[in-house]
Amino acid sequence: MNAANWFSQLAYDRWVPIPVSGARPLARYKHAAAVAGDDGKLYIAGGSRAGRYLPDVQVFDFRGLVWSSLKFKSKVDGGKGEENGAPEVLPATSDHSMVKWGNKLLLLGGHSKANSDSMIVRFIDLETHTCGVIETSGEAPVSRGGHSVTLVGSRLIIFGGEDRNRKLLNNVYALDLETMTWDVVVTKQTPPAPRFDHTAAINGDRYLLIFGGCSHSIFFNDLHVLDLQTMEWSQPEVQGDLVTPRAGHSGVAIGENWYIVGGGDNKNGCPETLVLNMSKLAWSALASVKERDPLASEGLSVCSVLINGERHLVAFGGYNGKYNNEVFVMRLKPRDALRPKIFQSPAAAAAAASVTAAYALSKSEKLDFSKLNLNSNGIGKNSTEQDLAFEIDALKEEKKVLELSLAEVRAENYRVTEKIDEVNGTHAELSKELHSVQGQLVAERSRCFKLEAQIAELQKMMESLQSIENEVQLLRRQKSALDQEIEHSAAQRQGSGGVWRWIAG
Repeated sequence: MNAANWFSQLAYDRWVPIPVSGARPLARYKHAAAVAGDDGKLYIAGGSRAGRYLPDVQVFDFRGLVWSSLKFKSKVDGGKGEENGAPEVLPATSDHSMVKWGNKLLLLGGHSKANSDSMIVRFIDLETHTCGVIETSGEAPVSRGGHSVTLVGSRLIIFGGEDRNRKLLNNVYALDLETMTWDVVVTKQTPPAPRFDHTAAINGDRYLLIFGGCSHSIFFNDLHVLDLQTMEWSQPEVQGDLVTPRAGHSGVAIGENWYIVGGGDNKNGCPETLVLNMSKLAWSALASVKERDPLASEGLSVCSVLINGERHLVAFGGYNGKYNNEVFVMRLKPRDALRPKIFQSPAAAAAAASVTAAYALSKSEKLDFSKLNLNSNGIGKNSTEQDLAFEIDALKEEKKVLELSLAEVRAENYRVTEKIDEVNGTHAELSKELHSVQGQLVAERSRCFKLEAQIAELQKMMESLQSIENEVQLLRRQKSALDQEIEHSAAQRQGSGGVWRWIAG
């Protein structure tokens, strides 16, 4: 199978299972996942299955659509190898986090049988295929699992989780990856409630977003933001679709969009794929699957991968009543383009503001930029050719952004029109059904009126029968009396005849 052609034929914004060749890894959940390497392979580390922690590292190749197991080599550091030459392996771990840093994958925390009071940082070298523990300094966080780890510049920000005594946490730590030094992050205002199995993302290298998760009895759907400059927590109001509480979901941020997949509340899985516009703080549902679908699972992983120059989401694993090991991919439709960096400088902003009004003319006629009077920050009659070229480039970039926005609006209008047509069709069908039911009701009412009339007639007949029956009884009594009279008269005649007969004898 030609993998490149297969991915290019996928529909946008729909989850599709990848046809994997060969053996698959053991089904699992609460593993760690990351996309790394020049060829963009998916790495899966550890996880849990049937109460057992897993120690393996599996690799999925998007070019060949095959799985392989990562075999660790003997660790050699500064000419010193292991005493017995045996390779060091990763301990069986679950509920940990994995982040790509340079040519290494860093694994932080998690639950395992290896006891440790503080969080351990391990590494996988993607070039030498060795692994080990990284020595850190400073005040390390307590050992935990179900926490979030977010890469911000050259720092890792750790929030929340559950320690090995099942204590829930909501503290914040930072690990400087240049010096491998831990720091406690002191925050202000009200932090999120202690939780684990939540997700976190960074917006603009400044705002840390925390979504969902759970305590031992409550599932959350709240959104909290930590300003990494002021170190203040806030809980902003969000717009858009209603989001149900969930834990064990997974998320990945691409530009200003934060994609959330899966999760659940130990009863039902969350079937929708959500998108949070982190600048507008607005939720929307991108796609939906059936409730028992592997994508509606807890403890699954979601990463972002670039295939054929296009951004895709890739999901693996999870538990929804059964453990899963399928790989799903979603080809993302290009979203609203980010504002070009050219507009981030004050001079460029002034130039853009000056020429915005002229943009409408540039679409219908050729604009003579040499006649423009730009009076912002010294940009005017004395502008140099370099300034004018800069303004022209800015205008072109603005035009591209507006055209992309216009195309997106047209696509959205088309989708809304389709929905309106669908609603109108449904309304027409329901109206027909309503008229049919109303006709049936009218017929039933007419039938009821006829039945009531027949009942009234029967009641009159019953009353008439009662009168006739009374007359019959009266006639019977009269007949009985008449019969008695006749019998009495006959008896008297018989008695008179006997006397005369005696005298004559």
